Amino acid sequence: MRHLILDTETTGLSHQEGHRIIEIGAVEMINYSLTGERLHLYINPEREIDAGAVEIHGITADFLADKPKFDEIASQFLAFIGSDILVIHNAPFDIGFLNAELARLAKPALAMDRVVDTLQLARKKFPGAQASLDALCRRFDIDNTHRDLHGALIDAHLLAEVFVELEGGKEPGFNLNVVDNASHSTTQETDHDPFAGFQIMDRPVRPARSHQPTQGELDAHQVMISSLPSAIFLSGEETD
Repeated sequence: MRHLILDTETTGLSHQEGHRIIEIGAVEMINYSLTGERLHLYINPEREIDAGAVEIHGITADFLADKPKFDEIASQFLAFIGSDILVIHNAPFDIGFLNAELARLAKPALAMDRVVDTLQLARKKFPGAQASLDALCRRFDIDNTHRDLHGALIDAHLLAEVFVELEGGKEPGFNLNVVDNASHSTTQETDHDPFAGFQIMDRPVRPARSHQPTQGELDAHQVMISSLPSAIFLSGEETD
C-alpha cells in the first residue's frame, strides 16, 4: 500500500483570491513505513507573498525569484504522486490550491476520494481535543522541536509519524477485539476490560529439560574467563 504524505506552503490563505503554491513537500510511505523517496519543490508564484504568510513559513519572494514556475514542475509532481493515496492535514486547503494550479494548466483535478485527511481522522479519534499538527505531535510524543517555522517537507515528515499513530501505531489495523463466534460479529475492546480479545489456552505443562554443562564445556568456560582481565563470574567460585 503506497501513501504520499503531502504538505504545501502558499502565498496566502485563499486560492480563490489568486494566491499560489510556493512549496510542495511529499514523502513516500509503503505499508506504513517511509521508503526514503521524497519530493521537495520550491515554486515561483509570480506574485507577492502576504506578510502574514511569510511570518508562518519564512519564504520570501526574493528567495523564490529564480525558482521554477508551477507549469515547469507539474509533470514531475504528478508523476511522483501517481494515482496513489494522498495523506494531508486539513486536506481541503492543500487540494484546493493544487487543483487551482492544475486548472490553470487544463489538467484533471485531484479527486478527494483518494485523499486521507488526518485532521478529520484526529477529530474523530479525539473529539474536542486540539488537532493541529503540533498538538498531535505532543499527543504522540513526536519530536517537533526543529519546527521553528512551517515547512512543507518538515511538516510532511512529521505528518507521516502522526498518520501512523492515528492508524494504530507501528501495527496499524491491530486491534484487540471481542469476537462472537456464533454470529461472527466483532465489537471493539472496552476501556474497562484490558484483556478483551485474549483467549486463554489450556496447554499441557512441558517438563523441565536438563541443561547441565558437560565437563568439557566447564573446562572451556574456565579457560575463557581466565583470559579476562577482571572476570565477574568465576566457575565454581563467588566474587565479592
